[in-house]
Amino acid sequence: MRWKRILAVMMAAGMTFSLAACGDSGKGGTEGGSEDTELLSYSEIELGKDYTDLEVTISLFNHRTDLESDDYGGVTWKEYLEEFNKMYPGITVDLTTDTNYADDALTHLQSGDYETVMMIPAVDKSDLSQYFMSFGSLSDMEQEINYANSWEYDGQVYGVPSTATAQGIVYNKKVFEEAGITELPKTPDEFIDALKAIKDNTDAIPLYTNYAAGWTMGAWDAYIGGNATGDAAYMNQKLLHTKDPFKDYGDGTHAYAVYKILYDATAEGLIEDDYTTTDWEGCKGMINNGEIGCMVLGSWAYPQMEAAGDHAEDVGYMPFPISVDGKQYAAAGADYSFGINVNASDDEKAAALVFVKWMTEESGFSYNEDGLPIVAGSDETKLSFDGVEFIQDEPSVSGEEDLLNTLNADSELNINNVGDSKIQAIIEHAFNGDMTFDDIMAEWNEAWSAAQENNGVETTE
Repeated sequence: MRWKRILAVMMAAGMTFSLAACGDSGKGGTEGGSEDTELLSYSEIELGKDYTDLEVTISLFNHRTDLESDDYGGVTWKEYLEEFNKMYPGITVDLTTDTNYADDALTHLQSGDYETVMMIPAVDKSDLSQYFMSFGSLSDMEQEINYANSWEYDGQVYGVPSTATAQGIVYNKKVFEEAGITELPKTPDEFIDALKAIKDNTDAIPLYTNYAAGWTMGAWDAYIGGNATGDAAYMNQKLLHTKDPFKDYGDGTHAYAVYKILYDATAEGLIEDDYTTTDWEGCKGMINNGEIGCMVLGSWAYPQMEAAGDHAEDVGYMPFPISVDGKQYAAAGADYSFGINVNASDDEKAAALVFVKWMTEESGFSYNEDGLPIVAGSDETKLSFDGVEFIQDEPSVSGEEDLLNTLNADSELNINNVGDSKIQAIIEHAFNGDMTFDDIMAEWNEAWSAAQENNGVETTE
């Protein structure tokens, strides 16, 4: 059984399960869903001791539809929940997943009737307390988890990351080898040359865009910060105040260089023949079987591609091909984060807290999904970029936590947010040859500058 094999690895790494304590009522244990539960903070909870006799049903809404399939090559939701119930037999977790999660999660929140636990969608940080309970202060949570500031507002933490990802490219090692590529590309020009080699020497699609899925296009935005600048303060601080951030810096860095890779690959016929018919689920097996050379996606996608066929050993993950002063960087940060419904009963909140903490500390979820460690002080990960520096974006400065959302809305560029039409437009214009890349970037700069001016944002060159 896959779980037992993975569990053995986890135990060898020092990540042990405490299943023997199921009978200990601990603090706060009640029956029948009463409101008398003493609600502990995340940092106070001792798994296997607290709330073990709690009997309550909670709901979980998330985006991982693949984990519902028995054909998934890793640990499934069913297996996670079975293991959780060995420690907490009285807590029932009703699971719902959604392929259009980013949009539908916002609809759930806006309705006022939403699940006990959900992955936090793109909400303004100032609205977090309206929807989610606090896990604790930032100073306390930084002792418990990495990336604690991802969903922090006014000193309180409202989200615990399910896993953490790095930004790079999923690729088929065998395809690259057959194309004669002996070294992974480190610059945009080297990457385009590699795609040309794949087209000339193999039958694989060099770069699969996943245009039709839509949401997959948003992945490109994630590379314009640390990956393209080597600056941890760029994405959440400097970008907001930069005049014309989409200009050509002339050295193969910054946002211009990131998006130009997609434009050039499309213009030179290095993508699928008909980008409108791409298939998100189908592409996983295609890259596993060597029908695709590479795809620009976060490391969260890597284990899905490995599990999609019989050639997991051929699937690799490489750094994004931009170098800053000769050095490559990989932005690392939280993936979707668990949030707990602020309107839930105390029993439901207690059950949700132990579930989130169990998923973080005991399930091995982040490790199993090839993610970076969430537990503070842990270094357990299967992901490694030799010679590449992981860089974590610094948070927004105080008072500007929602400024990116404001500029996104006014400019309609939706950087790192729900919305992907601008990236799809790059493909459309490059394929049709009706707009140059520089004209596209000039249009974006104009929209961004207008949004900055409308909101009184001071700018720097």
